[in-house]
Amino acid sequence: MECYELFYRSPKKETQKTMTQAAKVETESRVETLGTASERRVTMTSPSDLTPERVRELGGKMITILDLAGSPVGVRLLFDESKSPTGAQALKHHRYCQAVMKARKGEHVMLDKEGLSCPAAAAAFGFKPLPAQPKSGKGLVGFGIVADPAVGWKIFEQMPHLDPGALKLLDVFPLEKAESVPDIVVVEDTVETLMWLTLAYLHATGGERVSGTTAILQAVCADSTIVPYTQQRLNFGYGCYGCREATDIGPNETVVGFPVSFLEAIVKHLEFLHEKAMPISGSKRALAALEGRQPDSDKKGPGA
Repeated sequence: MECYELFYRSPKKETQKTMTQAAKVETESRVETLGTASERRVTMTSPSDLTPERVRELGGKMITILDLAGSPVGVRLLFDESKSPTGAQALKHHRYCQAVMKARKGEHVMLDKEGLSCPAAAAAFGFKPLPAQPKSGKGLVGFGIVADPAVGWKIFEQMPHLDPGALKLLDVFPLEKAESVPDIVVVEDTVETLMWLTLAYLHATGGERVSGTTAILQAVCADSTIVPYTQQRLNFGYGCYGCREATDIGPNETVVGFPVSFLEAIVKHLEFLHEKAMPISGSKRALAALEGRQPDSDKKGPGA
């Protein structure tokens, strides 16, 4: 599988190409060079060059290297109802984070505007308008999340979202069982495990610092799916009130999402990290030296 590389310069906004723009370029394994100063290299794979078989292979490798407790999850955002997946269970009365939980456990599921029960997620995906009570911020006051409705209003006012009515269906499945190439990959696991995944992404973007944006609300739908989709970059956060109440995500776990165009490069660098950095870090040999003891050779980090 060939990856393509893009060079684009920062931080000057007038010359900067955003990740969203880069993702829309026709990507027949090509290189673009913009100037020579303050460039950075981004390694991506065009989704059109990926196959379901390759996605399954990469998903399996990610599980093995990171010793994931569940499946990484592929998500397709379908704007055409005629492209509905076959063999997927149509969920009713489910939140989106619960659909991701089911896929993490090996199920292939789908959600539409009628099946999605979370009003905030339904608004973020453009399925339905946000009801007046939560939009005013008073709903978050009622849940004990914020003390001032103005803060709640601001949270929803700034929440990332898709255009109303555009999205028709969400196709959600375990990555290692993919029958289609997803748009986004969502991974839930321990903070340390996702640290290594994010480091692999940082390598794919040429060492550029990784930013996370979150409101500590809608961590799975907005933070880990919509932001990666609309901004074509990895996003991370800390989970949220909703997913921690509605799913089995652990107190030491969180969630990240990234465009599938980075999957190939991320897994490639995870293989590199697994050779040396991950086992050395997991052995805590520097701590052992400080404490005057032998390092824990049997604690070598995820997948070691």
